[in-house]
Amino acid sequence: MARIIDYETQNVVGEKVRKYRIERKLSQKELSERLEMYAIYICRGSISRIESHERTVTDFELRAMAEILKVSIEELFEDQSN
Repeated sequence: MARIIDYETQNVVGEKVRKYRIERKLSQKELSERLEMYAIYICRGSISRIESHERTVTDFELRAMAEILKVSIEELFEDQSN
């Protein structure tokens, strides 16, 4: 099922997902593989699209990403200047 809507920016967490993924020394492929352990199937290309705000993120996906990245969901929403 496509998760594309008609907004220029599809999510507000993409930059933080990228920041924390890099800090944890995870590739996009590794993040994708770890998400599979939560029964979340997002390919590496879709991780890239999330990080560039081109794809929406469901609540289930967001929760799993926060757990894998060892941050709170709130931290993914923090202002980008923080």
